[in-house]
Amino acid sequence: MTLDSKIPSGPIAEKWDKHKFDMKLVNPANKRRYSVIVVGSGLAGASAAASLAEMGYKVKCFCYQDSPRRAHSIAAQGGINAAKNYQNDGDSVQRLFYDTVKGGDFRAREANVYRLAQVSANVIDQCVAQGVPFAREYGGLLSNRSFGGALVSRTFYARGQTGQQLLLGAYQALERQIGLGNVQMFPRTEMLDLVVVNGQARGIVVRNLVTGSIESHAADAVVLGTGGYSNVFFLSTNAKNCNTTAIWRAHKKGAYMANPCYTQIHPTCIPQSGDHQSKLTLMSESLRNDGRVWVPKMPGDARAPGDIPETDRDYYLERLYPTYGNLAPRDISSRAAKRVCDEGRGVGPGGRGVYLDFAEAIKRLGEHVVRERYGNLFDMYERITGENPYKAPMRIYPAVHYTMGGLWVDYNLMSNLPGLHVIGEANFSDHGANRLGASALMQGLADGYFVLPYTIGHYFASVKRDPVTIDHPEFKKAEESVRTQINRLLSIRGKRTVLSFHRELGKIMWDECGMARTEASLKKALELIPALRDEFWKNVMVTGEGADFNQALEHAGRVADYFEFAELLCADALHRNESCGGHFREEYQTEEGEAQRDDANFAYVAAWEHKGVGQPAVLHKEPLAFETVHLQQRSYK
Repeated sequence: MTLDSKIPSGPIAEKWDKHKFDMKLVNPANKRRYSVIVVGSGLAGASAAASLAEMGYKVKCFCYQDSPRRAHSIAAQGGINAAKNYQNDGDSVQRLFYDTVKGGDFRAREANVYRLAQVSANVIDQCVAQGVPFAREYGGLLSNRSFGGALVSRTFYARGQTGQQLLLGAYQALERQIGLGNVQMFPRTEMLDLVVVNGQARGIVVRNLVTGSIESHAADAVVLGTGGYSNVFFLSTNAKNCNTTAIWRAHKKGAYMANPCYTQIHPTCIPQSGDHQSKLTLMSESLRNDGRVWVPKMPGDARAPGDIPETDRDYYLERLYPTYGNLAPRDISSRAAKRVCDEGRGVGPGGRGVYLDFAEAIKRLGEHVVRERYGNLFDMYERITGENPYKAPMRIYPAVHYTMGGLWVDYNLMSNLPGLHVIGEANFSDHGANRLGASALMQGLADGYFVLPYTIGHYFASVKRDPVTIDHPEFKKAEESVRTQINRLLSIRGKRTVLSFHRELGKIMWDECGMARTEASLKKALELIPALRDEFWKNVMVTGEGADFNQALEHAGRVADYFEFAELLCADALHRNESCGGHFREEYQTEEGEAQRDDANFAYVAAWEHKGVGQPAVLHKEPLAFETVHLQQRSYK
């Protein structure tokens, strides 16, 4: 199958405006005839559901949380990017576009990235109109700070709780539409299958997580805004219940999975403290604006940080990347932290940590200013570690955070399955091989508020509308498939918990396909994962019943999907014989230890077609053309 990205013709700065004019429209009165299912209620899902309902479409929105406001978008801390140039420091749409393409190590689709930069300013205006309490300068203008991979200040923020405030804005817009009767909300409901009728996505099968009942819902289009798949590594910064089930079940119904090996390791997380942990905690990248990253110069130096003089400290990011310093991009900063720890210069238990030090900032600005900017983050760090970061440096270490891969979509945010639209982190489209900090919130809201409302109307106006109800045989077939899997999980009655399998899978993924990968490690993973998956299906113990509230069953279904997904992720990493962004193959690096791309052979999107569990997926390639930002070795020195 040929992947048609549907990128409009013409100059890149005019593509989106031209496309909006060329797209077919739906009469406002006719919008009421169309129904849309939105799965997920984070920034992407809530903004899309609210916007589509406001336009007149009939919307059903599903989330597995008890409230839409509990979506994991609430955990985002540092900020949201937009090219408003409030600081008059040289920012522009073009510069945000350039920084994003370069930050993604030239593995993103140019047209999508430029559109994202274009609509970014509108996102901020939308959020301000909703009452999002962004930080402001003394004169009243919105404040900005810097983030990694940029030499300008373009990140809007609300202390260290930007995601929470943005989600509350989208949540209020969504609740307004629920109150008006334009959106039906289904909390505590999990999508377990996609229903495809005559080649078009026409509905979903869900499980009510409270009662255990299996239900079907039909619509004219399905939108997935279900986030990423970081929890395949078990330990990540994602909430424990974040999962890949929605996009993986859609993949098994024919939607291509693109670039799954592009996983982001965030450099600024609280180090793991023991085997008891179920997740890791993020410390916002914004802290690197004022915090300085360092380790002792001498391996094995166990002195307290306050006892180590400046002459014995290595501010390695400032040394290695003098132009960007502590605000080097996440993938580069993470690998640099791993290198110094591997050299024996790491700090804390096991030597798996580096210092993030605010002593200089407190001396320069005063503790009250640092407290005003980052107070809630400092409080969170102290509650978790028992250490006061105003008095001693934070200890941080890289951890799995965001995923750049996801379901393949075209310029209209539609997958290769007609009618299936994918937004936010659930798609692959905007970040290439590495996401710049503060761009996830930008993409989720841009997709939901300003892109999908245009493109989904074009889809409706371009296809014949056939009435489909849940009585269609494909719905009954999907329901039966879901019940079969649930009964299979419950019938095994083995001796190992779901948690033990998830933890072991995560260790395989981190050890063999984590911050660094090799051909040998990936081949090892591809031997270990199927063997562990077979044991899972023979020896897992899932307690309780299907027709009831059963969190063990929920977890089991998600881990079953992770076993299958992990195999594809490793296969994708094995086939890509280059290093780029978050995908670092140790065989492919420069003399200075930086990622070495192979543009002649791998400047494409790898979109995989499912052929059955345990069967090799089929690779489809979407070539990436760089007409505006020319390919070059990425440098932040």
